[in-house]
Amino acid sequence: MAGTGEAGGTRRPVALWVVTRTVLLLCVFKVFTVPGPDVTSDVSVIYQGWYEVLRTGTFPLDDITWQYPPAAALALLSPALLPFLGYTSAFFVLAFLADAVVMGLLLYAGRRPGKRLAGAWVWVAGVPLLGPTAYARYDVMVTAVAVAALLAGARRPRVLGALAAFGALLKVWPLLLLVGAPRGRGARSAGMAAAAGLAGLMVLFCATMPGALAFLTFQRERGTEIESLGALVFHAARHFGWQGQVLLNYGSVEFLGPYVPLVSTVAMALTALAFGWLLLWRVRAVEFAASTPCDAAFAALLLFTTTSRVISPQYMLWLVGLAAACLVFRGSRMGAPARLVLAATGVTFLEFPIWFSHVVSSDWLGVLLLAVRNGLLVAATLMACRRLWQQTVSGPRARAQRAVPAQRAADAERELLAS
Repeated sequence: MAGTGEAGGTRRPVALWVVTRTVLLLCVFKVFTVPGPDVTSDVSVIYQGWYEVLRTGTFPLDDITWQYPPAAALALLSPALLPFLGYTSAFFVLAFLADAVVMGLLLYAGRRPGKRLAGAWVWVAGVPLLGPTAYARYDVMVTAVAVAALLAGARRPRVLGALAAFGALLKVWPLLLLVGAPRGRGARSAGMAAAAGLAGLMVLFCATMPGALAFLTFQRERGTEIESLGALVFHAARHFGWQGQVLLNYGSVEFLGPYVPLVSTVAMALTALAFGWLLLWRVRAVEFAASTPCDAAFAALLLFTTTSRVISPQYMLWLVGLAAACLVFRGSRMGAPARLVLAATGVTFLEFPIWFSHVVSSDWLGVLLLAVRNGLLVAATLMACRRLWQQTVSGPRARAQRAVPAQRAADAERELLAS
């Protein structure tokens, strides 16, 4: 009977996953048309153009829009595995398969003792809330690596480290997965595996493909993208005579003009402060629960996404994936931040692609959408960090302080009885 109950519990999320992913595939294959810019052009034009360069054995050295670590080449070359479909169609199919892998991992983990299927439900809902962008970027593949790393890391720290290293060479941010590794042998094993993986893969790419480190220079030149938190300053300033521009710059739509470098600097300073808070948390944390590695990684990613100079729509997919990994664990307190992330993902679909023209023009609708989306991210970030601190720092310390008087009283009572 238990097995029947588990099957019934997974049947509903699987059925909804099939329905929603069918709709996504119909959207990216243009059976259904979503209003706004064509989100699939990144695959058919940009990715395929890079593919033609990468298959020659070099990185796109002359293209400043190439801003990805070297292992991204593997994701962009992967459609060659399905040559009978053509590049664009093969990419969409592989994105769908990566989505299926995440779903399978969450279902498998959620049926284990002490776990739950809430994580699978977050993934079922979160991906379609982003719309066709979810399958029109390679971020779903990166998220699959990150979710696998977190779910395996509880029992296999070396796997966590190795997959975090591989994910970091796909898109940098998975390195944050290591922040919550429990202290002791597990943390050392994860750290050593990550360092070895990063070093080995970097040497391999540098030795075999020219330009493996070019992405570092191109990333440094980015400005304030119009969907970021800092961009709200300029969206408002345009209504008061600010003489700046909105232009396609280094591969994204950015603000250019007076005070933009200042706001970009402030954003980087906030990111540095976020890193400092994570270090402080790591030093002060005294109790690590089963969910802590996932919870810490989720909070860290929220910090770095919210303070970034760039918040592209596909970034929401990362947050949905880590939120789903958190909620696999019954002890996780990230339920409310996860719901805020889901809400922010739905608003992101409205601001891009549906009403992106309003965002570009900074009219009332565009500013409202961005303010709501970024406000939800800020709220989720503050809430996640507060709950992580309470669960691992202030809560255990308070319990320890309460236990001292009780222990003293018990000792005094034993001494009295003995006398």
